[in-house]
Amino acid sequence: MELYAAFVSYVRQALFWIGAVVAVIALVDWLVRTRRVNPFGPIPQFFRTYVDPLMKPIETRIVRAGGQPSSAPWWTLVVVVVGGLILISLLQFAYGMMQQVRYATETPGGAWRVLVMWTFGLFRIALIVRVVSTWVGMSPYSKWIRWTYSLTEWFLKPLRHILPAMGPIDVSPILAFLLLGLIESAIL
Repeated sequence: MELYAAFVSYVRQALFWIGAVVAVIALVDWLVRTRRVNPFGPIPQFFRTYVDPLMKPIETRIVRAGGQPSSAPWWTLVVVVVGGLILISLLQFAYGMMQQVRYATETPGGAWRVLVMWTFGLFRIALIVRVVSTWVGMSPYSKWIRWTYSLTEWFLKPLRHILPAMGPIDVSPILAFLLLGLIESAIL
């Protein structure tokens, strides 16, 4: 486990330096694209030859969405930073899963506890995805969201009948989240 933690630490440092380099490249490329730097120098020629083709996919998406091509370097930086954060989160998630599997195999009754924690964790994730999907206006029939309704509706429907109406705000997921924590604690 210590080896994996060291690996995650190295990945985190590498992603930081990659982000820093991409930030500098984005700044210089933005200066070249907005003509704040002499466009006929060796640096702008280098960027037009080698860097701009790498940013072409992001620039194409930006232009199709109605944006300016000069914002492509900054969106590239956003993609690198968000991708790095997602990678670190996935590595930490995998580390937590490995620790839970280790606990399940080494502790008597640990497999039962881990199974219960994973089940309730799945319900919590489904609740969060369901609530966030309503904020961004995704259809409940979307193939990406439908599973959350299948997992949570049996629990939320009775809560909606019990809770008083609060206008357009549905507080049943909040109560469901709290009840899941209480039920999980009672089981464990």
